[in-house]
Amino acid sequence: MPLFDVPGWSMPADPVSEAGSRKRKRPISDAGSETQSRIHSAEINLEKLVKKLTGNRDVGDARTNAAPHSKPKPRRKTKKSQPTAEVDKESISLPMPLMKASDRATKKTKRSHDSRPPDSEERPERSSKDLDSSSGLTGMQKNMKQKLEGARFRMLNQTLYESKSEDAQRMMQEDPTVYTEYHSGFRQQVLSWPTNPADHYVETLSSYHVNTIVADLGCGDAAIARALIPKGISVLSFDLVSHSPYVVEADICGTLPLPGSEGTEGSLSEGEAHIVDIVVFSLSLMSTNWPKSIREAWRILKPNGELKIAEVTSRFRNLENFVSLVSSIGFKLKSKDERNSHFTLFEFRKVPRGFKTSKEWDIIFSKADTLKPCEYKRRCASK
Repeated sequence: MPLFDVPGWSMPADPVSEAGSRKRKRPISDAGSETQSRIHSAEINLEKLVKKLTGNRDVGDARTNAAPHSKPKPRRKTKKSQPTAEVDKESISLPMPLMKASDRATKKTKRSHDSRPPDSEERPERSSKDLDSSSGLTGMQKNMKQKLEGARFRMLNQTLYESKSEDAQRMMQEDPTVYTEYHSGFRQQVLSWPTNPADHYVETLSSYHVNTIVADLGCGDAAIARALIPKGISVLSFDLVSHSPYVVEADICGTLPLPGSEGTEGSLSEGEAHIVDIVVFSLSLMSTNWPKSIREAWRILKPNGELKIAEVTSRFRNLENFVSLVSSIGFKLKSKDERNSHFTLFEFRKVPRGFKTSKEWDIIFSKADTLKPCEYKRRCASK
């Protein structure tokens, strides 16, 4: 077998010299050496190709070992091996599965959210004039909301004036939103007043001795207590419902949880066991049985104790009749202030009184219409 007889390989025959050719013939030995050199080069190239295809890195390692002191060149990152042609063909030829409408909507929503920066927020494009920053309502919406709240307040206000105190308390206990909505409307109404009677009493009572005890009957949000307690004045606040640690829940036309007595039959008396120096009614003579709260004020007051009343001016049918009614329960008028366009201020002093029978009390209580229910106008605002 010839030396270079490789299956699949064919060696060209010896060139035949053409007649008349002027090319110089090489020696036989030189021609064989050149052929052998070509074959050797082909074998080396074939070996490199095989190593390259099989992933053998011996050639690169040999180069590295051949030059240990030379700085190796950074190798290029090779791409991840691609799937075979059959897999590619298979995946390309198969159609993509259809997505459900809900999945497409979810994907679209997610993509729209992902496109925004993480800290960004969608805000409606409205001018600052039309949008109220605190509530997120436009000016028109805010105005409508205030009108609805005002109408709700007027309805509750009228209900409380035309009901007995026990019925009003039951209504607020069964539906706590009544108390919340009423006092929310009351706070809004206060903003339209030139003065607030509660502020007047805070200013007046601030000059009293620190050991003074005040009972605020029908206190609402207990504004007087919040202002005076830090100054060392004790304020006992009572209202139909308590939503504050300052307020004790009680019907002020019933029996308050305070000591005091009515006196004994047969002689004038001021009662005994009293602890309260001052009683305040700041726009709180509201129920149809309000004279009973005046009687309770007399029971808990010390001898010569002070009774302060602030009431809406439009409620009085006759000021003298009102003073006469309060005096018949055991008080004497000290002063009356009608300078305010909205409210009238009274100051009474507790005096001794004789014992009264149930029939006599019924006659006094029947005169409750001396105060009209508040006719709700802009200037007639009640607590």
